[in-house]
Amino acid sequence: MSQVDWLSHLLQIITVTGQLEVRCAYGAPWRIIWPKAAANEIPYHVIVKGRAIFEDPDSKTVQELGSGDIVLLPHGSSHMLHDGSGKTPISTRQSRGSAGWMLSENDAPGEQLDLLCGRFFVVPPHDRLLRNYLPANLVVRAAKSHGEEDIASASGQLSGLVGLMRMESAGDRAGGRAILNALSSVLFALVLRAASEAGKSTEGLLALAGNPRLAAAIAAMFADPARPWKLPDLADLCGMSRATFMRQFQDKLGRSALDLLTDLRMSMAANELKKPTISTEAVAETVGYQSVSAFRRVFAQRMGMTPGEWRRLAHNGE
Repeated sequence: MSQVDWLSHLLQIITVTGQLEVRCAYGAPWRIIWPKAAANEIPYHVIVKGRAIFEDPDSKTVQELGSGDIVLLPHGSSHMLHDGSGKTPISTRQSRGSAGWMLSENDAPGEQLDLLCGRFFVVPPHDRLLRNYLPANLVVRAAKSHGEEDIASASGQLSGLVGLMRMESAGDRAGGRAILNALSSVLFALVLRAASEAGKSTEGLLALAGNPRLAAAIAAMFADPARPWKLPDLADLCGMSRATFMRQFQDKLGRSALDLLTDLRMSMAANELKKPTISTEAVAETVGYQSVSAFRRVFAQRMGMTPGEWRRLAHNGE
């Protein structure tokens, strides 16, 4: 199975929608500060043109971003973007765009920035899955060259997507808000694909998916989480001994293969429990548990509530 397969399976389990919120057109000096996001929100920023310094105090990240760079914050950390000059930022003015997003501008004469800012909304309880298995921040680059290979790559596809988002946010056309939000949702999937293909992640799910030796186990678990996987089965798929597989998996993910498998099953169970006609016993069996009492115990441990409590919350729309 390819890396794309695990990502498709993940995005079938979790529901992610996107929304463009602000387009910033600034000259230096400028600075923007974002507070910590809500638990089920993932902020994103796209540098359409120009340069920005990105700071995430939680992960002690300071990184320079350039045209085409995209940053996601899966943990929703408070963060800051600025021009790097250290000068007092020029005051900004805001106006509401017809497509629902805000245009923020200043009159500073320095180096110009064109920036798109928005957020992804993850339907609970799947935000927990993303926080546990994605890094605090993800930076990927949209390719600019027009070679066939680049166009086919995830970064080449991101470049095309960013171009579409820029055109939609610059225009005033019918369906603009719906199209921008749909493009934002695609942005999430393409950023994860690009990060996985780049192979630069040193930890978490993207590091595993980009690791040639461990990718087979990831693909298999995502394709069929309900199967009664045993560690020797997964190790065999990767051509490793059980001990080597366990060690390498733990090193890359910071959690065991069975932890990941359990979290996948609980996310699937949360989706199934929303269906009013399916019993808890049937849900337990669907996600790989022969014993409904064992399922109830694990669900309560991972989700902080019983399956019945989750079902009631989901039905009440909370």
